[in-house]
Amino acid sequence: MKSNQVQKVSDVPKFLDSFDTFLLDCDGVLWRGSTLLPHTKEVLQQLRSMGKRLLFVTNNSTKSREDYKKVFAKFGIEVSADEVISSSSAVAHYLKDEAHFTKTAYVVGEAGITRELDALGISWIGGVDHKENMTMQELEHIELDPRIGAVVVGLDTNINYRKVAYAQLHLRNRPETLFLATNADSTFPSAGHMLPGSGTMVAMVEACSGRKALVIGKPSKTLIDLVVHQYGLDKERTCMVGDRLNTDIQFGLNGGISTLLVLTGVTTEEELMSPDNPTHPHHYIPAFGDLLLASSSSHLLLRNTT
Repeated sequence: MKSNQVQKVSDVPKFLDSFDTFLLDCDGVLWRGSTLLPHTKEVLQQLRSMGKRLLFVTNNSTKSREDYKKVFAKFGIEVSADEVISSSSAVAHYLKDEAHFTKTAYVVGEAGITRELDALGISWIGGVDHKENMTMQELEHIELDPRIGAVVVGLDTNINYRKVAYAQLHLRNRPETLFLATNADSTFPSAGHMLPGSGTMVAMVEACSGRKALVIGKPSKTLIDLVVHQYGLDKERTCMVGDRLNTDIQFGLNGGISTLLVLTGVTTEEELMSPDNPTHPHHYIPAFGDLLLASSSSHLLLRNTT
C-alpha cells in the first residue's frame, strides 16, 4: 500500500460498525504522560455501549496489569486487569507457557516485570533490588549464578553499569540462557518530551553480550498470536489503534488485522505520508477522540447537565 492510499476515517459510524474488538495502545492514544487526551473517556464509554470489546495493549513494562487499573482509575476510567495486555505480562506468560521456564530470571527493568513474574510463580533476581551500583572492584568479582536461565530487559529508569554487566556475564558465558526483551521502542511520549524507551536498554545489553533479544511486545507476532488465542478474537473484526508506526501499526499488520493510526503520539502526519515511510496503516485519524459520534456527544452532554 502506498502512502497516498492510506485512508483518513471520514465515515466514523461505518468504521466502528466494521469491528467487534478494538486493541488500544495507551500512551499517545488515550493519554500522553499524565494528561488524558480530549474525549478519551467519552469514546471508551461509547464503544462499550455499542457492545465493542476493548483490550488495552501496551509496551510499557514498568507497570503491571494491576498498576494499569490504577492508572485508568486516576483518569476516572474503569477497566479490569483481564482487559490489559502489557509487555511485562506477555513476557511472564511466554516464560510460563511457551518456554516452560523453571529456573530464575535476571531482570533489567522495573516492578511491572517482577510483579507479573511473581503472579505466575516465576523466580527472579535483579530489577529494583539491583538499583544500587557497584564499584569496579566489586564488579570484577561477580560470578555466574547457576540459577539464572533467562535475562529479561525492559524499560529501566534506574539502569546502571551493574545491571548491564550482570546481564552480559550470563548471556555471553551461557549460550542456553534465554534473552527476552519486553519491547524495543526507542522512545516513549511523555507530556512534554520524547524520552528514551526500552529499546535503549535492550540495545546496550545486545551490544556488549553479542546476543539478539527475542522481543515479546509489539510488534512481535508472538504477542499477537498470544492475544488472538487467549481472547478468541476474530481477526477480520478486530482493529489495532496506535500512535507508533513501527510498533502499534506493524503489530496489527503482522497479525493480519486492521489498523488505525492516531496522530497524538509519536507519528506525525508528515512522517505517515512520507514516501520514505515503509509502514502503512489501513486508516488514520487525527485523534482517538475524533471517533466520538455526534449522537453520543449530545447524549453525554445531556446526561451530565441533568
